[in-house]
Amino acid sequence: MSKHVHAFGDDALGTMDATAIADAIKSKRLSVKEVVVATITRAEKVNPQLNAITLKLYENAENYHYLNRDSFFYGVPTFVKDNDDIKGYPTQHGTGVFIAKPAKKNSSFVNQMIFTGLNLIGKSTTPEFSLNCSTENEKWGITRNPWNTAYTPGGSSSGSGAMVASGVTAIAQANDGAGSTRIPAALCGLIGLKPSRGRLVNHTGTHLLPINVVHEGVLTRSVRDTAAFYAEAEKYYKSSKLPSIGHVKDPIKKRLKVAFLNNRPEGEVGHVDADTFRVNMETATLLESLGHHVEQIDFNIDLEEMMNLYLIYYGFLAFVQSDIRSVVYQSKIDTKNLEPFTYGLANIFKRNILNFPKSIFALKSKIAKLESDLFSRYDVLMLPVTSIQTPKIGYLSPLLSSKEIVRRSSTFAPFPGMQNVSGSPSISLPVGTDSNGLPLGLQFSAPLGQDGLLLALAYEIEAAQPWKKIYTS
Repeated sequence: MSKHVHAFGDDALGTMDATAIADAIKSKRLSVKEVVVATITRAEKVNPQLNAITLKLYENAENYHYLNRDSFFYGVPTFVKDNDDIKGYPTQHGTGVFIAKPAKKNSSFVNQMIFTGLNLIGKSTTPEFSLNCSTENEKWGITRNPWNTAYTPGGSSSGSGAMVASGVTAIAQANDGAGSTRIPAALCGLIGLKPSRGRLVNHTGTHLLPINVVHEGVLTRSVRDTAAFYAEAEKYYKSSKLPSIGHVKDPIKKRLKVAFLNNRPEGEVGHVDADTFRVNMETATLLESLGHHVEQIDFNIDLEEMMNLYLIYYGFLAFVQSDIRSVVYQSKIDTKNLEPFTYGLANIFKRNILNFPKSIFALKSKIAKLESDLFSRYDVLMLPVTSIQTPKIGYLSPLLSSKEIVRRSSTFAPFPGMQNVSGSPSISLPVGTDSNGLPLGLQFSAPLGQDGLLLALAYEIEAAQPWKKIYTS
């Protein structure tokens, strides 16, 4: 496998981010058609090696006249993760256990994306029912990391991460139920904000869940693209329960109190490897040099207990998707061909079904208490996104025994799920690299509604320590 696979070059797109592409279209230095043609050319160049696209909507992208010319991202191509509906196309949810029918309408979030001017050029890969941290089922296809194709780009927003990191598009949809935006951001060198619950419209049906852990979002290569997306999306829908973000354009001026974690002993859930802990320390030093007050703290929560509770809840989601969703999909689901990971998660729920209400209460209350304590003393919490450096393809294979893949997944990324339960915002930033030269991201979390604070902090970190670029590596 080749080490780097990317599409950056001297074509119409160059190394522009989404904001720059939008500006080029508005100023007529580029036409939407030129941008679409360049994007298609890039996709066709790298996708055979990355396998990040499930559906090519090239004709749809060339018929862009339904887009609002006054929208911020007018004409900028994007991918939609294949767990959100686009009218007239199937949504396969990363699995082959049923045959999807063409969607009758766009999902609410796809409509929100279209409102911002983004031009739908394709659908991107995701693991079965978006449950795993990597997309690598040999039968349905393995999605690879552009930085080194022997490694995973993370998940479950795997294809979107690969397409943005490789330069095919500058922005793509992601959603996050336990880190599925932040993990590919961390492993692909991107920015991934899991917003406050209710900041964007809900993923289809998730408002009916006992805990709405799924948060829509985007992956980008620049903080300004992420900030612009949220500013524009807020014009489409604004929650009355959250303060406005507005268009965050500048680094934060206020000096913050930031907490990060002491490493746990090896063998415990939450122990991080040497590379990850080194990047934690380096970033803490950077923040301190910028004038922020940084403290290293012990994490006052039983992470293993929290992960077990979260696995019961994720098992419930696997059960809903695989056992009773045939009514929703209007197609027969072949449960015998489910991946061992999906089957194993569903069984965790079934074994704990009588204690499910109690486990939900415990999960919510423990995380609420932890965040209440931390955010009464600190403005921002800095955490690892993953506990280990980027794994090679195979480490998170869903075809491992269900027991082994559940074990590996729960120790791979034990931290992100907390913000999915609490609803507080968390942003992954590509602040370092591991010993293999691959990106290594950290996540910064703040109290509910403080998405703008995180974006302003991200601007400051980006300016002080610009991200490593795949096309200069």
